[in-house]
Amino acid sequence: MRATPLPRAEAAPAWHALPTTEALDRLQSEPGGLSGAEAAGRLARFGPNTLPERGGQGLLGVVLGQFRSPLIYVLLAAAVVSAALGHGRDAVFIAVILIINAAIGALQESRAERSAAALKASLKLMALVLRDGARRTAEADDLVPGDVVLLESGMAAPADLRLLSAHQLRVDESLLTGESALVEKSADWLGTGDETVGDRRNMVFAGSAVLAGRGVGVVCATGEATQIGQVAGLLSGRDAPPPLLVRMEVFSRRIALAILALVLALGLLHLARGAELAEVFLTATALAVSAIPEGLPVAITVALAVASLRMSRRNVVVRRLPAVEGLGSCTVIASDKTGTLTINRLTVTRIVTPDGTGFTVGGEGLGLEGAIEPIGEAAGSAAAWDSLRRLAQAAARANEAVMKIDDGAVEASGDPVDVAFKVLGAKLRGAAFPPGDTGELISRIPYEPERGFCAAAHRCGEGARLSVKGAPERILAMCPPEARAEALAAAEALAAEGYRVIAVAERMLGRPDDRLEPALEGLEFLGLAGLIDPLRPEAFEAVALCRSAGVEVRMVTGDHPATASAIARRLGMAAPEEVLTGRELAALTEPALSKRISEARIFARVEPAQKTLIVQALQDAGHFVAVTGDGVNDAPALKTAHVGVAMGASGSDVARGAADLILVDDNFASIVAGVEEGRAAYDNIRKIIWMLISTAIAEVALVALALLFDLPIPLTAVQILWLNLVTNGVQDIALAFERREPDAMARPPRPPGQPIFDRRMIGQCATNGLYAGVLGFGLFAALLFQGWTEAEARNLTLLFMVFFENVHVLNCRSETRSLFRIPLRANPWVLAAVAAAQALHVAAMYTPGVRGVLGVAPVAPAEWLMALSLAASVVLVAEAHKAVARRIDPHQGAAVLARSG
Repeated sequence: MRATPLPRAEAAPAWHALPTTEALDRLQSEPGGLSGAEAAGRLARFGPNTLPERGGQGLLGVVLGQFRSPLIYVLLAAAVVSAALGHGRDAVFIAVILIINAAIGALQESRAERSAAALKASLKLMALVLRDGARRTAEADDLVPGDVVLLESGMAAPADLRLLSAHQLRVDESLLTGESALVEKSADWLGTGDETVGDRRNMVFAGSAVLAGRGVGVVCATGEATQIGQVAGLLSGRDAPPPLLVRMEVFSRRIALAILALVLALGLLHLARGAELAEVFLTATALAVSAIPEGLPVAITVALAVASLRMSRRNVVVRRLPAVEGLGSCTVIASDKTGTLTINRLTVTRIVTPDGTGFTVGGEGLGLEGAIEPIGEAAGSAAAWDSLRRLAQAAARANEAVMKIDDGAVEASGDPVDVAFKVLGAKLRGAAFPPGDTGELISRIPYEPERGFCAAAHRCGEGARLSVKGAPERILAMCPPEARAEALAAAEALAAEGYRVIAVAERMLGRPDDRLEPALEGLEFLGLAGLIDPLRPEAFEAVALCRSAGVEVRMVTGDHPATASAIARRLGMAAPEEVLTGRELAALTEPALSKRISEARIFARVEPAQKTLIVQALQDAGHFVAVTGDGVNDAPALKTAHVGVAMGASGSDVARGAADLILVDDNFASIVAGVEEGRAAYDNIRKIIWMLISTAIAEVALVALALLFDLPIPLTAVQILWLNLVTNGVQDIALAFERREPDAMARPPRPPGQPIFDRRMIGQCATNGLYAGVLGFGLFAALLFQGWTEAEARNLTLLFMVFFENVHVLNCRSETRSLFRIPLRANPWVLAAVAAAQALHVAAMYTPGVRGVLGVAPVAPAEWLMALSLAASVVLVAEAHKAVARRIDPHQGAAVLARSG
């Protein structure tokens, strides 16, 4: 390698103004790429190819962030006033509680951020590079200046590249330039050095999306030195919070305003009855502390983070938290077929030659042991075998797959269709057929979904041989008319049996020419290949589970209608009359278009652009739509859908970037698992809300009743703070770990617009909260009536409230199931939270220093039993409410009883 030093970023030349040879020379690279050792050395020198990330808050910032809350301001004011009034111990205790509360919140937020960082790390961008002259897959982070990178449709450019070659390469540079129009790229174009980023046609910049064509480029800038790296600060920003969290923060503020109004009214009443101003303030503080569910936003964030982690364990990576909430609301999943419902391991198992004779091909996947057998006597003729050989060789030429055979072990990479034809060629060579001379590649038209075929021209003597393969209707349109009718009928027959059908044709060209489009006519039809892509074994159960959950599964595929229909029938998805083709879609207008889309269950031969139309029509019909996609042209549909789901194994970088969720294993069953976890997350959030709001109502009722009846405050502000710390501070988080309800996939999806704080939630919160509040007030009043001092009555009332909240969290583990039907071992976090809360309060009762601050003291065994018995009675109220709820909703009640016993 030459010893000339590489240019630094600040002294980098205008790469777009340099010829390719000079650019390679400046970068000390070659068309075959760098050696592995050289790349490692440059990585150590230049550092990883990563953009500077937005600086985190740090531990101190996270802790300080816990104090930015209206409730905290109220408590700080209470601490200051308490100190001014001579209640120094109360002031210190309030300060300690604030610090502990901040520490708990910071810990929970840090855990959520670490979970998000772990999920982000699993979404590494990969690149195709040439190292040591061989094509390899590498992490984009490891690219260095001088690396030679291969670009294909659907990829995201991993660094700034000076193109060395390009074929019909079009990219989307809107992230950098703001222009939505595609940019045609050319390696031969040469600039003057003054062109703006958007005018540099021989450059592909990091962050650009390759939407069509192919290209090869040399890396000229990485990381912060790239164009996008220089504006990274402008592009960075904090992700928007999930809609559910926004709604709950609004809900919390509304509750706070209502409580402030109540506090003001009761405070004025207290003042009118002759109370001192200081006492009124402390009473108002107690009311505010008891009423505001300050832990709600944090608990919801944790619940969503827990659901994200659970999804990741089931091969669903969450890119955007709103998808966790939304997936459980899906009424329609518009799924691709290949690789999602099937395993995407295509095998050529049938061949039909132009004269109608055929062959069966044994084996599956990459196995080379399958025998090739003629069908009928005619197929055994030399002419039929020659037709088979020509078809296989043409399909191998119009092919970009790479296959290696080493001691019988087969490794292959590339498009599954291309790999299947490579395997077919290997089987034919095993049958003593010569592989055929492919010749030097002159030009290629890569496969694009909207094109429907691929082509390649190879040198053959003084001329060239053009080989083409693709969808039968596209290939046969390039062949003489007399070949079409019988071939299309044969293709229909194969498709009706569930085969994916590929037609193959070729043509001899008089002279080599790298412009292939004008030659795509007058082709010689070589035959049809039927490829089988086995259904995923778990697809049957997954589709059935969706049906029981009220979620419609609709297939959207580019395959032949007969093939799609055959697969759908095997999955029990649709009848043949429910199939709608892309051609029929194009011919329809409103309102017939929306009606047919609403009725159809299978969409076949659909163009990528039509997928967006289907999604929009389903949304207009009132559906909450999740859609799958893997190609670059699926990105608009993925963005349009309520939940976009991209393929992790086979999906393009562009599709993954547009999606909300990524399926690591490309498996439809993983989507269904995501629906289950989404519903579980929503249910757990409701449980958290039930817990926090009902206990807040109990505390407010307890204090408010005392004011209304002109009795002393049953609990001081310090005692309420302690109560909220040792119970709500941990128990609400424990509910986020509850397992999904047994009937989660046996009930219809909830309406997307349904408020989380609905009639049932209002009823159960009010019933449980008011019952506990009235019971606590009755206990406090009765103790005072019996001659207990205020301190003694408060001590036992506080113990009752601790018991109540510890018992009530068990009620909140399910809105419909009896707590006696829920195994305690199903969520050990709840048991740990209850044990910790009770242990802390018992410790406080027997610790001299803390006893004085909290106003607590040990009590007699009989009083323990009385407080526990009263608190446990809330179970009867909750059980009665659940029984009524099951009676009102017979479907849910039946599902619960059938699955929980």
